[in-house]
This record gives sequence, C-alpha cells and structure tokens, in this order.
Amino acid sequence: MLTHRNILANLEQSGAWISTDFKPATEVVVSPLPMYHIFCLTATLSFMKWGAVNVLITNPRDLPGFVAELRKVPWTVLTGVNTLFNGLLNTPGFAELDFSKVKVVIGGGAAVQKAVAEKWQQVTGHALTEAYGLTESSPGASINPMNAPWCGSIGLPLPSTDFSIRNDDFQELPLWNGDAATKESCTGEICVRGPQVMKGYWQRPDETAKIIRDGWLLTGDVGHMDPKGFVFITDRKKDMILVSGFNVYPNEIEGVVQMHPGVLECACVGVPDEKSGEAVKVVIVKKDPNLTKEDVIAFCKENLTGYKMPRVVEFRTELPKTPVGKILRRELRDKPKQ
Repeated sequence: MLTHRNILANLEQSGAWISTDFKPATEVVVSPLPMYHIFCLTATLSFMKWGAVNVLITNPRDLPGFVAELRKVPWTVLTGVNTLFNGLLNTPGFAELDFSKVKVVIGGGAAVQKAVAEKWQQVTGHALTEAYGLTESSPGASINPMNAPWCGSIGLPLPSTDFSIRNDDFQELPLWNGDAATKESCTGEICVRGPQVMKGYWQRPDETAKIIRDGWLLTGDVGHMDPKGFVFITDRKKDMILVSGFNVYPNEIEGVVQMHPGVLECACVGVPDEKSGEAVKVVIVKKDPNLTKEDVIAFCKENLTGYKMPRVVEFRTELPKTPVGKILRRELRDKPKQ
C-alpha cells in the first residue's frame, strides 16, 4: 500500500537529487518501461514535475524500432534495466546515434553489470548511473552521483532516507573498510527507512510484520556499506547458492560470464547437487555461435575461485524475463529445455 505521501515524498527526494543539473521545460525523457511498473511511473512523474517531455516506448523489445525512435528526438534522459541497455548496445545503428544532449541514463530494477556499464560508457561517452529501489519504497531509495564512473555501488541514500545493514538477529553490522578478511562479517540484509516506505501489504498484516520492523523495511537484498555511505548489493537473499557450506551469489558469477566476448546475456542459479548440496548453473544466450561450454569454463577458471565455478552450462536462444526486462531466475532452476 503506497500512500499519496509515499509517492509525493519520493518525487521530492528524486527532485532534490536532479535539481542542480536539470532545467524546467527543457528535458526530453525516454521511458521504455511499462507505466504500471513503479520504476517507470515514479520516474515519469518526477520529470513531469519539471515540465519534461516524456517519450513513451510502447514496445522496447523491438530494439531496431527503439533505436529508430531515439534517432528522432534530442533526448536527455533514459531509464531502463541492464538487459535493455545490453540489448541496445548490440543493436545495429545504436552506436551511430547522437548522444550529445544526454544528461543522465539511469539503470535500476536489477544489477547493472560491469561489462554493460563499461561498454555503455565507451559507446555513448556517458556513464550508466545505477539506482536502487523497491516497489515497497515507491521505489527510490538510493542512487549514485550523476555521471560518476560505474563502481558497482547502488549509490548513496536519497534525502531523508536511512540505510542499515543487519544480520539475521536484526543487529546492525559495521561498515566495511575494504579488508577482505572482514567483508563477510560486515555483509547482511539491507534495511531502508524513510517517508517513501510503504504503509504495508494490502490485507496482509502477517506479511507486513515480516518485512517492516521498528520502522525499517527489510529489503531481502544482501550487501554492505562503506565508510563514505555508499551501499553495495551482493545479491537477493533468496537467490544465494550454498555450495559445500560456502555462499555463492549469482550476481558475481553473471558479472564474470557477461565479460566473455562470446556471451550476449546470461543468468546464474543454484541447482541441487548430491555432493555439494547445490551447484552453480549458468544459462547463456550466445553472441558468438561458436561459443562452447569448454570456452565458458576456461574463462571462469581465470576469474573465479573453485567453489564458485559453474558445474552446469546451458545455452538458450533467449532468457525468460518479466515485462520490465528483469531475468526470471526461478524459471531457470527447472530442467533444461529440449
């Protein structure tokens, strides 16, 4: 249940973040996500407040058509998810677009991968700015400084927003100072508090009590915070893979596999294994038709420790996604498609 106060608070918070870089009635915002999704809805309302023109892309999966629309307008803002940016980068004609008017490109909804962010910077000359939020927080909770180089962080809390890293006993964990030996002890569930946090789940007081505790929203995301206040997500708590007692997070594996030049896109899940309890499985859409399982394994050996190595490599022609473009990992835990 998102109240009017929740939504208006989030508009004020995002407005404060963009206030020094945007001018009223001059911005052109490209909105490729469906309006019923909170990310697009609040982002669109935020720029409407500034009198911006919003260009709605009704079928973002038609990437050639999307590129054709981008060619028509002097756009300054683009919002989207990692898979969309990756798709655009691999669409003929995108690299030849005019990016001279661009002020900010915001990635949210899912982790922005290093390989995608670096290629975006190379092709467009602009940073891919990662933000973070949830439907339960209207959605904006944190965002990086505009046009700062990608650093793997979801940024700093928005105004009037607090972040806290908590363990399973709801005790606050210390900030991580960069020492590898202490990282695990500083990693826990990311909790958010602020005026944009929902009232609760409709007619589900039991579920509301599980996710809101002492005014804090338990996000279900695992991560840590550095001494400067930047927050880093490791992965979704429920997506963690337990390999012989070791925690393996799909985001890390996906980030490595995505860096292989023969990979178009990928996803990682855990599958049952008799020896280790769970094993790492990666599902890949090829960019290079000659890419083999052996190529993937060899590449991973150079970049991952042993227990994080994929034991199952599966190739598909496409990955299952939500209408917003987020990859549906749960569908990939099923048996391989024939």
